[in-house]
This record gives sequence, structure tokens and C-alpha cells, in this order.
Amino acid sequence: MEPFPTRRFKLICAYDGTAYFGWQTQPGHVSVQETIERVLADIVKAPRVDIHSSGRTDHGVHARGQVFHCDLATRMTERSLMMALNANGRLPPDIRIRSCREVGPAFHARFSALRKEYRYYVWNTRLLPPTKRLYNAHVVRPLDVEAMREAARRFVGEHDFAAFTANPNRPVASTVRTIYAFEVSKRGSQVCFRVQGNGFLYKMVRSLVGFLLRVGAGQERPEAVDALLAPGNPRTARVPSAPACGLFLWQVWYG
Repeated sequence: MEPFPTRRFKLICAYDGTAYFGWQTQPGHVSVQETIERVLADIVKAPRVDIHSSGRTDHGVHARGQVFHCDLATRMTERSLMMALNANGRLPPDIRIRSCREVGPAFHARFSALRKEYRYYVWNTRLLPPTKRLYNAHVVRPLDVEAMREAARRFVGEHDFAAFTANPNRPVASTVRTIYAFEVSKRGSQVCFRVQGNGFLYKMVRSLVGFLLRVGAGQERPEAVDALLAPGNPRTARVPSAPACGLFLWQVWYG
């Protein structure tokens, strides 16, 4: 029997990251990547399937629109592959495939990405409802939303974000990134930070939000952003990382 031709698929998945040690496969820990790869290999009857994502998410971070691609030797249709992945008993209920389509061999989930959006949620009241605890950071102190909006606007544009990243334990060619939009909104007790950019450094979004929360609490002025964005400015204790649970990889755009 002739082997099935190898085809490249682009898939979008959503997951609750609470139970996972991040997206990337790590020995001794349960990851989202390893979980999906194992199920895909079983579906297409392959010894191993490697998937490549638009980017990594940390332990406890969630996703609504994580994109990954994989090369599969199969005759399954896009629809049948997605249905097989989402079938009961295959992927756990905290991971779901939202879409699946065949793409050309030039597509790469990471290197073809043009823009990403992250959203970060904060529950800003004294009591945190139990149903919100896994998907919101909890801040009791009242936050000045207007001050945070002013500070967020100062991040828009191309800047050196060295002061807003952590050591990823791997080489990084540049800490310069472009932020296209950064919005802060509040609805009831929930504050939403919505940021779009051409790429993000390790823990960058959580660091941006961590600093904005200091601004909202009156511990920093909005104009302090300008000094922290000076080229090569190192990270200091002025820039804390917001908790992982409030962060969602929301959407990734391609050409």
C-alpha cells in the first residue's frame, strides 16, 4: 500500500492552563503540547507527531487562540481531524481544537505570525468569587483606571522592553518589540488589559500589567514608563510580574 502524502495543517486551540506546566513539552511535567502530540499520534497511527506553536505560554496561563501547525501523513479531512481530536476520551476537556485547515508547506505557526493579542484580567474588589479565581488576578486595593490607560498608551510603538522581560534561559536576539495597541477597560469588578504587538518577550505581558497595577495603585506615575523604556534599561523591582492565572493568549494574525 502506498503511504499517505504528508500534509501540513494549521490548528487553533483553546485551553485552560491551570493543570499544565505551560505549553512547551518539559520532562517530568504535563504540558499542553505533549498532550496534543500524544493524541495526534494515536489518531494518525504514527510513532510520534511534532507540533509547532505560535509561541509558548507559562504554567497557569490560558489560551483562546493558540495556533500550531503539524505535518501529518493522513487522508483525513480537516473536519474529520478536528472532530477526532475533540472526541470524548481523547483530548482532556480543558483543551479543545477550535479550527483546523490544510495549509501550504511555507506556513509556520511562529515565523509566519504578524501580530498577537494577549488579554489579562484582574478582579478588583475585596471578595474574589470562587468561579473567577483561576482566570483573574485578585487586587483588593482600588485601581485608578485612567492613570493605567495613560501609562498603557506610553508603551505603544517600537521600544526596547528589556526592563519588562525575564531571563528565558535561552539566547534572545533583541529586546526591541512593537506594541500596536494597549487598552485598559473596566466592567463591573473586572479590569481587562488588552495588548497587541508584533511579538512578546518572556513574561513581557505579565510584566507590563504588573507595572500598570503599580500605577493604578498610586505607587508609580504614568510618565515613569518613558524612563523604563530607555534602551538597555535593566529590569528592577519596580517591575513585578502579575500572576499567571489572569493571562490569555487571545488571537494570532497571519498574512
